[in-house]
Amino acid sequence: MKQSLSITQQQKLIMTPRLKQAINLLQLSAYDLKSLVENEYMENPVLDMEAAEASLAESTLEERFQRTAAMAEYFDKDGEAPEAYANDEMPEHQYTEDQLTLEEVLLDQLTYVKGEPKVLVGARYIIGLLDNRGYLISSLQELTKLTGASEGEIHEAIALVQSLEPAGVGARTLAECLAIQAERQGIYQGLLKTVIDKYLPYIAEGKIKEIAEAEAIDPSEVQPVVDEIRRRFNPKPGIAYGKEALEYIIPDVTVKDINGKLEIFLNERAMPHLQINSLYRHQEALDAASKKYLEEKFNSAMWLIKSIEQRRLTMLKVVEEIIKQQRDVFYQGFEALKPLQMKTVADNIEVHESTVSRTVANKYMQMPYGIVPLKRFFVAATATQNGGEDVAVDKVKVALKELIDNEDKAKPLSDQKLTTMLQEQNFDISRRTVMKYREQLGYLASSKRKRY
Repeated sequence: MKQSLSITQQQKLIMTPRLKQAINLLQLSAYDLKSLVENEYMENPVLDMEAAEASLAESTLEERFQRTAAMAEYFDKDGEAPEAYANDEMPEHQYTEDQLTLEEVLLDQLTYVKGEPKVLVGARYIIGLLDNRGYLISSLQELTKLTGASEGEIHEAIALVQSLEPAGVGARTLAECLAIQAERQGIYQGLLKTVIDKYLPYIAEGKIKEIAEAEAIDPSEVQPVVDEIRRRFNPKPGIAYGKEALEYIIPDVTVKDINGKLEIFLNERAMPHLQINSLYRHQEALDAASKKYLEEKFNSAMWLIKSIEQRRLTMLKVVEEIIKQQRDVFYQGFEALKPLQMKTVADNIEVHESTVSRTVANKYMQMPYGIVPLKRFFVAATATQNGGEDVAVDKVKVALKELIDNEDKAKPLSDQKLTTMLQEQNFDISRRTVMKYREQLGYLASSKRKRY
């Protein structure tokens, strides 16, 4: 084998730290971007933050970049803190407050209870062992070993926990959980007590007729009892506690109908403008090391500003194309959603599909009827209608929901019948798909939807 040296030219993309930063900025939510900007402001002495002054339509990327670069002429804010945002100008957002865990709620109640020390110790152990539903899954033997209490004292501790709020915590089975709640409401008696004690699996399977036959009564007597159980009792009393607080959901963009035209407003308040601090002008009095440090910080600041502006421009292009493709959604709701792929948007605005994917990730749009994720506008075709027109999932689900809501509850429609009826509406859809959509909509099978 002969060995030789040769020189070849090739092009390849190198993922520099700055390129990675630009890509990461593109996929950040408005809330995360705001946090990042604030952190950069705290760490980079060259940066200043200013309140939004103009919309993206009024100031292009090039104009803003040049304005920032010509800092000596525009910025003279030595010693000033960044302008504060007025509360009444902050964008709409959705959030939840921090919630106490179930354990914290129960232990707080326990502090007001007096009792035998071993019983109280046992109750604290029991509270710590409850699962996220609020159920006690440890055995009596395990509890006696853990606490050193007798079985009688553990029974008292369990009863103590079961007396706390929410009703049903500390139960060991679903039947016990519902029984505790029924007793608390004073209705644990008669047929309702019988159904809770003996027939809960039948309720889950919708076997109203079987319960009636077992009790030698008419199904019409069982139906209201089952409805009462489903309506009044919570099978998982602990599930509402201990959820992590949701992040702020700040819409990155708002779309409004102004005189029949859909207008786009980028949320400038969620993305503070950065500028170069006038400190950078006074480097003639600094030593070489300080000058080099400021120069590095200046380059870093300019790159960050440029990346944020590029993010804004890209998002504006993507949203404009989404509105163009899904205009009917803004007037008719998501039942008018059309099949749309990210590749279609990418091709139309001449960017890579991955750019569109990163742009819509973690982003939200404020619409007339609420805040929705941008990803909501992308959906594949799942059926055809009227001899070839593509149909999105939502349109099929709306038609399916209407059929089930209007069915005869005494003779609910089977999945096969629903499929046939949808096909009669020119939806090309299979029974398997109908069953999947029915389950996603939260409807039980026809045998379990039947009412007496």
